[in-house]
Amino acid sequence: MNTTAAARIGLIGCGRLAALGYVPALRRAVGVELVAVADPDHRRRAEVVAAHGDLRAGRVMAFPSAAALLDTIAVDAVSLATPAHLHVADAARAVAAGVDVLVEKPPAEGLGGARALAALEPAPWVGFNRRFDPGVRAVRDVVPPTGDLDLTLAISYRRRSWRAHVAHDDALLDLGPHLVDQARWLTGADVVSVTASVVTHERAALELHTTRGLVRVFARADGVHRECIDLRDVDGHVVARHLVGGPVGAVRGRVQRGPHPLVLSLTAQVEALGRALDGSVEADLGTALDGVAVMGALHAARASVAAGGEDVTVPPDLTAPT
Repeated sequence: MNTTAAARIGLIGCGRLAALGYVPALRRAVGVELVAVADPDHRRRAEVVAAHGDLRAGRVMAFPSAAALLDTIAVDAVSLATPAHLHVADAARAVAAGVDVLVEKPPAEGLGGARALAALEPAPWVGFNRRFDPGVRAVRDVVPPTGDLDLTLAISYRRRSWRAHVAHDDALLDLGPHLVDQARWLTGADVVSVTASVVTHERAALELHTTRGLVRVFARADGVHRECIDLRDVDGHVVARHLVGGPVGAVRGRVQRGPHPLVLSLTAQVEALGRALDGSVEADLGTALDGVAVMGALHAARASVAAGGEDVTVPPDLTAPT
């Protein structure tokens, strides 16, 4: 990549995340430039190009598929904001074309797909954008480097308010990857086993048994938007708390000025991607192996539910392709 020029990014998938997140993020970001989009729905890709075009008129090309984009225009990387079942094939196609890849979460539909992504050379990055949220980063900054911890993580939102065009994942696949990745990234711990008490389309409740203690995880796709991190030491003393949303936050969000938190975190993430493409070591970018570890924990959660809530060990070999 030419270090004097912005990284040329192709955005594959023009759904809600692209329109509300990636497009405004790429407009704000320094060191990267959106040059192409791809989506089989001509109206969605036209809307995304129009939304981006007021700053870069005529500079974003639109294609009906990832293959058409990769065959026609030179890009430094593509961001896959498509349904999870398409990620492995589109990532493999991009890697074969010599193009780096950022895969949006979840990295795949299941553990096998995540392993297949990790087997690509070079392996993709995975878009765990909450690593770049200032409030989440503030919690990580005060996490003790050693010792057991007690951590509770929760995310809720109303799926119908998001109005996804295609994907309708259950709560575990929709929100679980963010929560499991936060558990690992905040604490530096590995998830050893999982106990799941609830996994339905709308809700998931898990206990992650990690190398640094217990992490309770709650996900809801049928409630008011709320995100909570509650970190305590083994004696129950609060180390850090981070809370956004809830009823008061919903009112505040309707009148807030400035970029949405989603846009801010994605802006920081794509800027980190641009630096990584230029050779910088960006430790906070999610890796394909992070994706495998996350999907391994979700795999164990589903096995736990099938076994009546028993504690299930996370598959030990998380790097071997299937």
